Amino acid sequence: MRKLTTDKDYKAFFTQVKKRISDAQYEALRQVNLQLIDLYWDLGKMIVSRQKKHNWGKSIVQNLAKDLQNEYPGMSGFSSQNLWYMRQFYLTYKGKKRLQPLVGEISWAKHLVIISRCKADSEREFYIKMTKKFGWTKDVLIHQVDNRSFEKYLLNQTNFDKAVPVRYRNQAKLAVKDEYTFDFLELGEKHSERELEIGLINNIRKFLSEMGGHFAFIGNQFRIEVEGDEFFIDLLLYHRVLKSLVAIELKIGDFKPEYAGKMQFYLSALDDTIRLHDEKASIGIIICKGKKSTVVEYALKDSKKPIGVSTYTIAKKLPENIKKYLPSPKELREQLDKLDIK
Repeated sequence: MRKLTTDKDYKAFFTQVKKRISDAQYEALRQVNLQLIDLYWDLGKMIVSRQKKHNWGKSIVQNLAKDLQNEYPGMSGFSSQNLWYMRQFYLTYKGKKRLQPLVGEISWAKHLVIISRCKADSEREFYIKMTKKFGWTKDVLIHQVDNRSFEKYLLNQTNFDKAVPVRYRNQAKLAVKDEYTFDFLELGEKHSERELEIGLINNIRKFLSEMGGHFAFIGNQFRIEVEGDEFFIDLLLYHRVLKSLVAIELKIGDFKPEYAGKMQFYLSALDDTIRLHDEKASIGIIICKGKKSTVVEYALKDSKKPIGVSTYTIAKKLPENIKKYLPSPKELREQLDKLDIK
């Protein structure tokens, strides 16, 4: 009789069983979260309704919190502060056709982050969808909001609409930010490309976190050989969801059109000599100190290789007049619709 633990069919069967159990556990947690969110929604709605009907002031929340805590001793969630949050939660999302269907997708703690830190409905929609899609923890969500990832995503410059297959396109666009904040580096305003590279390598966990998740580090000064000549890619990563190699070139000055040509060469070489047969086409990210949008647009216009051009800063900042660079309301809705959260 065969030993089951070494049997290939049994291993496949065991993997299916584990997945089924994991799916059931996730669904159970999801249902618990939905019930909690529904409860908090209803309580917020009831508070708003009664305040309006009876012209009650703030004291109703304090009284309600005290009576609920007496009625349900030891049960958390009914403090006066949390009841106020429930009221704000309801008022923030009620009647919003795009937002209200999303409220059950993330936990209460993450909703509190979004409600307290995001002012626009489109911004809230973005962070709810991204949190659900990428499984962001509360701390990661706070970091993304503080880092203004919403604005950076909207300003993203890539040629992925033409160079990436449709079914991978949105995921690829989410994998590239318009600006990266390397505020964990101890670098002066003047630094070399080598210093920047070494700084990122020495802070690899923070660097991969800033890249946005799902990235794995393969190497720096990654060597490729073409007809006896050696070439070195500054950083080579791997995106686990896209199943693509990601080549990164670091530049301490402004973007120049020739950088795109060099990246195309790297991507072609990677695809032909390094990429495995089941991996998707390699992606390039050129990270510069600065860029001019029109120059980038022309440089990528006819490129058939997927390339994104981003900037970096070693401090958390974005132009104060950033609104004039953001998409129109119609374009914004179209971009948010592409953030599939299934």
